[in-house]
Amino acid sequence: MTSTTAVRARSVPRELRVPIAWGVVVGVLQTASPLAFSWLDSATVYALGLAMIAAIYIGFAVADGRPHVLAVETAVASAFVVVAAAAVTGTAWLIVAGLAGHGVKDMWQHRTGFVAGTRWWPPFCATVDFVAAGLIAVAITAGVPSLS
Repeated sequence: MTSTTAVRARSVPRELRVPIAWGVVVGVLQTASPLAFSWLDSATVYALGLAMIAAIYIGFAVADGRPHVLAVETAVASAFVVVAAAAVTGTAWLIVAGLAGHGVKDMWQHRTGFVAGTRWWPPFCATVDFVAAGLIAVAITAGVPSLS
């Protein structure tokens, strides 16, 4: 016996379909971003992207206005900046881990609503993170020279 409520609960809510679809597009573009910055190492470009997406939540925290939210989001963004910096000279798997970790953070953010006023952003950003992490992991595994 299958309940229609159970089926509906497993599907993506209508209001999130567009942000998630755009997240796939932006995730693919983020994966291709080193092509736009050919003078930089791919790890550097990906690290800059990771630091940038993590820091966006600081802006959301400022808009939220609660000091504890700003403190937490600044600390979390700082941790992702450290991972990104380590990835510049370390293994490219740090970028994959950083993106996947940020995606998990986005999912937590969406579930808890910790930062006010970000209803559609976390699903969008989680999709970007997971798509980019997956594609970069495939590139590393395939032995793409700029990542191995």
